[in-house]
Amino acid sequence: MRTAEIRKRWLDYFEANGHAVVPSASLISPDPSTLFTIAGMVPFIPYMTAQQTPPWDRATSVQKCVRTLDIDEVGKTTRHGTFFQMNGNFSFGDYFKEGAITYAWDLVTGSRAEGKYGFDPETVWVTVYHEDHEARELWKRIAGLPDERIQSRGKKDNYWSTGQPGPAGPCSEIYIDRGPEFGREGGPVVDEDRYLEIWNLVFMQYAIDEVKSKEEFRIVGELQRKNIDTGMGLERVAYLLQGKDNLYEIDEVFPVIAAAAELSGKTYGANHDDDVRMRVVADHVRSALMIIGDGVRPSNEGRGYVLRRLLRRSVRSMRLLGVDEPSLPSLLPVSRDAMSPSYPELATGFDRISEVAYGEEDAFRRTLVSGTTILDTAVRRLKDSAPAGQVPVLGGDQAFQLHDTYGFPIDLTLEMAAEQGVQVDENAFRRLMSEQRSRAREDALAKRRGGADLAAYETIDKELDKPVEFLGYTDTTAEVGIVGLLVDGVPAPAATAPADVEVVLDRTPSTPRPAASSQTTARSCSTAAPPSRSTTSSDPSRACRCTADASSREPSRSATGGRAPSTSPGARRSARRTAPRT
Repeated sequence: MRTAEIRKRWLDYFEANGHAVVPSASLISPDPSTLFTIAGMVPFIPYMTAQQTPPWDRATSVQKCVRTLDIDEVGKTTRHGTFFQMNGNFSFGDYFKEGAITYAWDLVTGSRAEGKYGFDPETVWVTVYHEDHEARELWKRIAGLPDERIQSRGKKDNYWSTGQPGPAGPCSEIYIDRGPEFGREGGPVVDEDRYLEIWNLVFMQYAIDEVKSKEEFRIVGELQRKNIDTGMGLERVAYLLQGKDNLYEIDEVFPVIAAAAELSGKTYGANHDDDVRMRVVADHVRSALMIIGDGVRPSNEGRGYVLRRLLRRSVRSMRLLGVDEPSLPSLLPVSRDAMSPSYPELATGFDRISEVAYGEEDAFRRTLVSGTTILDTAVRRLKDSAPAGQVPVLGGDQAFQLHDTYGFPIDLTLEMAAEQGVQVDENAFRRLMSEQRSRAREDALAKRRGGADLAAYETIDKELDKPVEFLGYTDTTAEVGIVGLLVDGVPAPAATAPADVEVVLDRTPSTPRPAASSQTTARSCSTAAPPSRSTTSSDPSRACRCTADASSREPSRSATGGRAPSTSPGARRSARRTAPRT
């Protein structure tokens, strides 16, 4: 059963049972404390915590998720992946434990001919919170499970909360026994490789406070409005139903491994190190495809840096497999074809996605050639001179030079040095980076105080009919008009490449910041003055020397991210920018 079919069956089943089908939210997390959407229930947290009233009593979704905390483990084991999909069904004060268990058992073990998954009921095990006697009895009554296949666990494994005062409750997890060839008998409490978890049912029934840890909190009482939050790992179900051993071999991932093997002339399964590299490529190419598809661009900060790292690890892994020519033009379309049955927007938006990915590969290949030569030379000298039995250490100043002069990222230096048995003085590197940032801030401040010629900005400011409207408190996307241009620092009616252009907009959802210098080729400027809601600035130094950092913010479509194409004031277009957080 193909992954897209498993996804479709999930949505069709719950829609037929009265659930509203909610499209996947963006991978860009709405929670300012996280870069990406990391769980299927994240878009529903405001309803679970009663911050907002849900527009439905019951809902279902298949949510795109990215987690990169264990990115270094990707490929080394077959359990780790950065992009995954979470099937979820949710009840907001509607059905509770009995309904959730009934739906789960029916969908997991029901006939495939009737649109269900058709797992053998004899392979199903479950766990329950050790004090949740109600859930145990429901599993026995609804599913007919014997006591020995209903195992009890404590708060560490079978209790959910947000980690803060609010709703919480016990959970029940569903496992599939893969057979004795995968491990020991005894159920999930003995071996979670043989007994693979596929679905977690969370019963939010209590209010808690005095939260000290996952296991230490006080139950205040039962919630008036009890909720259900469940999550099924789509990739896990896919490799079980496709008869595969792990997520890398399913239909949405393995085609990239096959393409990498063909490009490199290697055989998957013949050599452990090569297998790790091909798994890294397959995972990272898919994740990058999905992340770029949701509007993220490579940069040196935040989500953009995660994306950059994924792409660069893919490129380097291909080079280690012996592929020197650009590889993403061969691999990214394969991932697109595998994923587009579930996400057709990947096909329609592929020109934009591929332009971003291929540009990053081209830039990194130049960096990789020069940086690798320098690093390998330094490592060889260290190993030759190190006393016997002592681990060589690459100095923080050398790592900093690789980063500052050659654009070689520290994570790559750490990874490549470790592969050769060399440590890196990371603390010294971080200290030098901090000193460099301090110098840059001081230099920028000195330039702003140095009597810059503001006459051009005063001219633009006087010509504006009204101050630029700041929309960031309510909008993240806006139709904007270009009301002024400065070409090489001089007001102009139009701009033609090549030129250094500053673009003044009539309204903006992005946060202007004082520009430290004129290094950005094209900048968007505004007279909006966040964070105050009650004022707008007409000060020309603030009005027209305000810029969104091009390295960490998605460029406005009204301001180009390189040399400017021909453009003129009055042109109106969509500007997708990130609103400021207040």
